[in-house]
Amino acid sequence: MIVQDIIQQLETLAPLAYAEEFDNVGLLIGDKNTAVKGVLVTLDCLPEVVDEAVNNDCNLIVSFHPIIFKGLKSINGKTYVERVVQKAIRNDIAIYAIHTALDNAFEGVNAGICEVLDLKNKSILMPQTGTLKKLITYVPHAESENLRSALFELGVGAVGNYENCSFNSEGLGTFKGNKESNPVLGNPSEMKQVEETKIEITFAKHLKPVVLKTLFKTHPYEEVAYEIRTLENKNQHIGMGMIGDLKSPMPETDFLEFVKNKMKSAVIRHSKLLNKKIRKVAVLGGSGSFAISTAKSAGADAFISADLKYHDFFTAEDEILLMDIGHYESEQYTKNLLVSYLKKKIPNFAILLSKINTNPVKYK
Repeated sequence: MIVQDIIQQLETLAPLAYAEEFDNVGLLIGDKNTAVKGVLVTLDCLPEVVDEAVNNDCNLIVSFHPIIFKGLKSINGKTYVERVVQKAIRNDIAIYAIHTALDNAFEGVNAGICEVLDLKNKSILMPQTGTLKKLITYVPHAESENLRSALFELGVGAVGNYENCSFNSEGLGTFKGNKESNPVLGNPSEMKQVEETKIEITFAKHLKPVVLKTLFKTHPYEEVAYEIRTLENKNQHIGMGMIGDLKSPMPETDFLEFVKNKMKSAVIRHSKLLNKKIRKVAVLGGSGSFAISTAKSAGADAFISADLKYHDFFTAEDEILLMDIGHYESEQYTKNLLVSYLKKKIPNFAILLSKINTNPVKYK
């Protein structure tokens, strides 16, 4: 087992192609070809977390938040970031960060909150745009089934709850190779007409490299004619936040207490109570004020997030109950999610959950 093997599993859950542009995700420290002795999973990577990894013989730390977010002009131990980098390198420990790639994953951070709160009928609150592509190509009719099958094996052609979706139309293809050509059908300098199938098939953008590799490997022609277009369709499985339904409606005060207990929040800052029952709930782990208007438009009775500022609470406009449960509190179960996922994918391997509470915020 090498670092890249672990990365491959993590990026199956949360492809880095869907991380936000401002983010710094992936392997931040270390060599992807290093043999892994053990994996420590944490929410934040602090000097004491690196010590924990050393003490447990783990040479790969999987951290939700990236330890290196901005450029480092020096590494002399002045800040906790520099000390983590120094200590990790000194002890040959690799550090991988997943952050907003997991925020945008369907079974990621926000799905974890939904599970803790037992929300039903969950869906993405803010679907990410530009994540769906369409491949259009032309292949001899006799070879069309073979090409479709090869693409379907990659997960291409998945639309919502359906798979192996494609559109196929028949037509007549023409071509004439020059003297340097080596056509599969016909001869150089010969005009050729072939009954072809036009295949149109959608795929998630992170699959583009393997889609093209498979297309060129499977297609019989020397020169493959194809197009790739970006679709405007919303991706139902990629995006920020989630919205779901409570099993039974709750009065606001009961719901506040319910969330406080489930999310282990010392305190919840919230907007004015509206004297109505909570049925539909939107959630967004971490800093989520940018999603308030979307939660309102989606008909949420309550929006659970963190880092809401003073003026954000005014935007409730007597339409929604805004709840700031704390940044750490909203993301605390993320490391449990990752440990559970990795243990299922890589059983009988040392996958450890960090025991260190990295929350920098204290309450009195």
